[in-house]
Amino acid sequence: MSRCASVSRDLDEPIAGTAATARTWLLIEQPGPWGAQALTMSRLDPALGRALEKAAEGTGVRIALIRRPGRHADFGSSAVRQVYAAHTTPGNVWLRSATTHDPEQLLDLDFAALGKGAPHTFDTVLQGRPHTGHPLALVCTNGKRDRCCALLGRPLAAELATSGVEGAWEVTHLGGHRFSPTLLVLPYGYAYGHAQASHVKEILQSVRVGRLVVEGCRGSSAWERPGQAAELAVRDMAREYSTDVLSVVRTDGSGPHWEVTVAHTDGRLWSVAVAQGASLPPRPESCGSALGSPARMDVVAVRELESTAPTR
Repeated sequence: MSRCASVSRDLDEPIAGTAATARTWLLIEQPGPWGAQALTMSRLDPALGRALEKAAEGTGVRIALIRRPGRHADFGSSAVRQVYAAHTTPGNVWLRSATTHDPEQLLDLDFAALGKGAPHTFDTVLQGRPHTGHPLALVCTNGKRDRCCALLGRPLAAELATSGVEGAWEVTHLGGHRFSPTLLVLPYGYAYGHAQASHVKEILQSVRVGRLVVEGCRGSSAWERPGQAAELAVRDMAREYSTDVLSVVRTDGSGPHWEVTVAHTDGRLWSVAVAQGASLPPRPESCGSALGSPARMDVVAVRELESTAPTR
């Protein structure tokens, strides 16, 4: 049977506008095996996992488990866990780092504040500090969600780690199994599909100097999917690749048609028409699923509006 990622690649399926949506990511180190619903199917206390899911609901915070690349023999819980929080909205992008001996501390976080981009609760509860290392390269490897994530994601994560890429982690779920290997880069929150090690290294090198690689990009998790597609279309048209200069400031309409307004920090504005289409011919959205026609975000038009920049 063909793997879903192979079919997607062979059909050259459009990838823009397919990223998971999360203004803020909370990442918790959890070694050992992961189940399909990792927060309640791992060596993390399932009661804690359920409580964290409830606490994050509706706040804009997405929680994921991470682990170091490599073998994942079940050696029980780690004494010290790495924890990260990252906010991805342009103009207030940050990445904080902490460690904890007691993951129950995470229930003391103010998830609503984190979702709005305020890191103070992370710092006070966990003694968090700004992350000063390299960007995080998170590769989805949860084979219990989809076999492609294990068969394609784990070798990529291992290759990154063994070749000296700092900040490489395995992560539980980024959505879009058929785009495996899938990658999320923090702090900016851009997701990538069908990633290869050489391309990931180029992406990370660019991020370190504040530049975005558009090739293979699924979009920014800061925006809903029409906004993701619109932002990438503006970047292509304007040849604008700086990481923190474009924002989705308005989305009018509802599926299957939207008008998305994208703003530049220099005052330029664009109106982007986005339509939801169906991917044809039918293909599996994940391994073992029935054939379907996954939604796709098609950019119909990009129009630059009158600049709001002050005249000199």
